[in-house]
Amino acid sequence: MNDADKVRFLDAPISQGGLFGDTVESFAQQFSAVKEQTEAISHILPRRESTAPRPSTSRAPPAPRQPRASSNPTPVKAHPQAAPRKRTPKDRDEETDVNLYYFSDFERHNAEISAFHLDRILGFRRIPPVVGRLVNIIKEIKDITTDHKLVKTFYTSPAGNWCFHGQCSYYCSPEHAICGRPHMIEGSMAAMLPDLSLATRRSWRSPWKRSYSRSKLAMWETDSNYCDSVKTTPPYDQGTRLVDLIDMSILDFLMSNMDRHHYETFEKFGNDTFLIHLDNGRAFGRYSKDEPSILAPLEQCCRVRRSTLLRLRLLSLPQYRLSDVIRASLSQDPLASVAPLLTEPHLSALDRRLATVIQTIHDCLQQHQWDSDVIYDDITDYNG
Repeated sequence: MNDADKVRFLDAPISQGGLFGDTVESFAQQFSAVKEQTEAISHILPRRESTAPRPSTSRAPPAPRQPRASSNPTPVKAHPQAAPRKRTPKDRDEETDVNLYYFSDFERHNAEISAFHLDRILGFRRIPPVVGRLVNIIKEIKDITTDHKLVKTFYTSPAGNWCFHGQCSYYCSPEHAICGRPHMIEGSMAAMLPDLSLATRRSWRSPWKRSYSRSKLAMWETDSNYCDSVKTTPPYDQGTRLVDLIDMSILDFLMSNMDRHHYETFEKFGNDTFLIHLDNGRAFGRYSKDEPSILAPLEQCCRVRRSTLLRLRLLSLPQYRLSDVIRASLSQDPLASVAPLLTEPHLSALDRRLATVIQTIHDCLQQHQWDSDVIYDDITDYNG
């Protein structure tokens, strides 16, 4: 109890109803409310299983052991200029060049980390766990890899820093190399999914995939009734696949991710499955501008889970503000001691975009006679 509460409690007038009248009951209600708030916020923030001190980011911990059967090596995403120095706010605060198309943007390790936290806070839990780390690219990559082609891409830059670029279709060249200072880089480590021989996955083209062209528009960008055809097309014509996709579009809008062309599912569960939200490295590129077209699935279909709407409303309340919750959640990541994973402008953008999502749902409700036409009721035992 703080000093102000003590004064109010002890100065309460004596009444015939009791020594402190209604004051005790008032304080009991106040403490119950605080307890309920604490319990509620614990469901939003990721759990911490251990109170052990956080590993120091000045020295990278040992690399995780590679599982025996793995066709999906642990991905490491690093900013081309990442380094073990204390990064200034400007580094994280830098926005995507306005002249770049969404398919030309660089991928950011802090975007992968932040996307994982945001996905959990929204209650989706469809992004495999991602954590930030400082990595010694010599001891933890070059010296232990069995990929001889990868080793050949390592070199020392004119500044004396170790660099590498790997081998891939895009951005794998000395012009887009990842360089340490001199050999340490920031990176994101994602948990590996089961080997494809154990759990087959299927890749689905998103109906709202962009054209990935500088001159052409996708069909959904020119047809306001586009969702009508989607809703009659398997697998979106039954089950929860459509509202799953709309959940993903809400996630993408909040973090300004325009690069959602495909998603994956586990084949074993058929259409009774869940979407896997992979590849979020191009999120959180801009905070000064929102991209309303990302919300096209929600706007055109006017359909949303009740549980999603309730979570969005919760995160719009002052005591559970989305920016505050994700700031607290990201503070648990090892790289948070180097610099915040998301700067304040990005956090403010989350709150602004959340208001836009809620307003879009409200507009949908106004356009339909029955709430059930818009709200997919996945928690029928809740009367709130």
